[in-house]
Amino acid sequence: MRNSRIAIFTQVPLGASALPFLCSRSVGLCLMEKQPLPLEGAEVAASLLGANGAAGSSELPVTSCPSEPPARDGWNSKVEYFLAQVGFSVGLGNVWRFPYLCHQNGGGAFLLLYVLLMLLVGIPLFFLELAAGQSIRQGSIGVWKHISPKLCGIGYSSCVVCFYVAVYYNVIISWSLFYLGNSFQSPLPWEQCPEQGNITVAECVASAPTTFFWYRTALDVTDSIEETGQLNLSLTCCLLAAWTVVCLGMFKGIKTSAKVMYFSSIFPYVVLLCFLVRGLLLDGAREGIVHMFYPKLEIWGSVQVWRQAATQVFFALGLGFGSVIAYSSYNPRSNNCHRDAFTVSFINFLTSLLATLVVFSVLGFRAKNTVMTCVASNVELFSQQYGAGPGPQERWVPSFNLSEPGSVGLEEYRSWFHAHGARGPWNLTDCDLEKEMQKGAQGTGLAFIAFTEAMSLLPGSPFWSALFFLMLLNLGLSTMFGTMEGILAPLADSFKVLARNKTKLTVGGSVLGFLIGLLFTQRCGNYFVSMFDDYTATLPLIMVVVCETFSVSWLYGADRFLDDIEGMLGWRPNVVYKYLWKYVGLLAMLGLLGASLIRMVLQRPTYLAWSQEKASEERLQYPDWALALLSLLILFAMMPVPLGFVHATLRSRAARGAWAPAGFQAVPTADECETPMTDVTDVEQTAV
Repeated sequence: MRNSRIAIFTQVPLGASALPFLCSRSVGLCLMEKQPLPLEGAEVAASLLGANGAAGSSELPVTSCPSEPPARDGWNSKVEYFLAQVGFSVGLGNVWRFPYLCHQNGGGAFLLLYVLLMLLVGIPLFFLELAAGQSIRQGSIGVWKHISPKLCGIGYSSCVVCFYVAVYYNVIISWSLFYLGNSFQSPLPWEQCPEQGNITVAECVASAPTTFFWYRTALDVTDSIEETGQLNLSLTCCLLAAWTVVCLGMFKGIKTSAKVMYFSSIFPYVVLLCFLVRGLLLDGAREGIVHMFYPKLEIWGSVQVWRQAATQVFFALGLGFGSVIAYSSYNPRSNNCHRDAFTVSFINFLTSLLATLVVFSVLGFRAKNTVMTCVASNVELFSQQYGAGPGPQERWVPSFNLSEPGSVGLEEYRSWFHAHGARGPWNLTDCDLEKEMQKGAQGTGLAFIAFTEAMSLLPGSPFWSALFFLMLLNLGLSTMFGTMEGILAPLADSFKVLARNKTKLTVGGSVLGFLIGLLFTQRCGNYFVSMFDDYTATLPLIMVVVCETFSVSWLYGADRFLDDIEGMLGWRPNVVYKYLWKYVGLLAMLGLLGASLIRMVLQRPTYLAWSQEKASEERLQYPDWALALLSLLILFAMMPVPLGFVHATLRSRAARGAWAPAGFQAVPTADECETPMTDVTDVEQTAV
């Protein structure tokens, strides 16, 4: 259809009242003054006809351009949309990354910093994406093409990054499926070390049962990323099951995924509340929460902490994925997206806070149990050595009862240890609760090692384990549905053949995702998941958001965008958004991008590997080929931005080179007029 476009030239009287019109496409050239974001069908026609009347040309034929696909789906209710948006933004990072960052970076001080950045950067950018999607009613590709054809590459880059995330994120869901399947047995398989020929496996004894189960039984991981190994059959089957669930959930677009959201978005909150009540009743819960929220205000002076807080805000709200735009595009134009931006953002934050309370109450119990076992074993060791005979040890005799090691308190032991025990001729250790709290407190280490170990100590551990991994499964699926919508919706909106075959597109995308996902089910697959999660998806997403913010606030114009929102909502948002978009948000994202790039340059990227010989984790540097692959994936994700700009520029120049008779203007046909929005990059060339 694009090659068959024709231009209709019509005589137009020139004068002060003539309508300036600019719409450069393949062959036809029209000049029109700046248009706002698209109006609904009748309003578009009325505005164009009114403009013709003002020009005094009754014979000028007008071709109105539809502002949205004629058969676009919509949400059945606001509840469905709300659950979908919350389900996408609330994901695994709220459970296993936010608590760790909060604990490591000043507790309560980090919370204040997070809220500050969320208000100044996160919510304004989230509102920007919601408003753009709702007004233009297209996926990410269509939105940026509406603003300018030269910006369509932003949407394609967003789709590529979404696909990167989808292929490894579903692998994490497959891990949850594997653990969920192993939770329906008592005792749990990770509670005790396995035996081979009546001999306990040495690797398990040297580490811990939960650590051994994760690295050796579940992943069967190699010692480094350079040792590939064969496919892990169990995880491959779980990955197939995960993609099947995603495909079925997305089979008919939001009509099916929205129904699933009623369970997948609400169920995690039920589980978190159950764990919170149970966790607060555990011994050590108070210590865990105190360690969690103890404020360390000096961290505000650390650039690293600001970078981590900004990154968490950025990913928690799902900025740049295109999923926020896609979901909001199914809303009616009158929907109050400003209120939605605040509501979803604060629900996301409160969910992170709830998850943090749950995690550290349970981890506090685990840590307290571990350090009390440490105290008892050290007291027993000291008692045995002290009883070997009198001597200089008399002056080091503690005041607590050596005959009952289990009755010795933690503070009592530590005060004696630091005063005398550390200097004595014994091989005693310091039982530090803080250090124990930090072990395995992030990412997969939290979910599949530390939290799993804590649950194995609870009465009825299989029940709590099944509940926990079912929660992780639902958190992952709700985010996965949003991620896939960020891929499928823009492609279906931009290509008619895909829109007519959306079911085939969904099935084909799922099959492709599964095939590429086999890379992550190798024995070294866990290391590739780390590489994608830490680097491959992060940098391109930040670049996408920088391009989005710059395009709206500077190219299209923040004031003009606020005008469009006012026409859509019936009231004008506060002018402060203009400055938050143009300066605060843009500079913050540029700073985050610069800090991330500098960190990569100054410090060679590393990953956490498992050494079978040492039975422990160790940090290794990525080999050169892995860094080359990482760089190529990042470049591939960002290439659509410059390619789209160059392609649109060449087409624009070719169109301007077409001959048009003097005093005539080109009026686009219905096929050519893809959008009623002016190409903002050509505004300066508007004819007077």
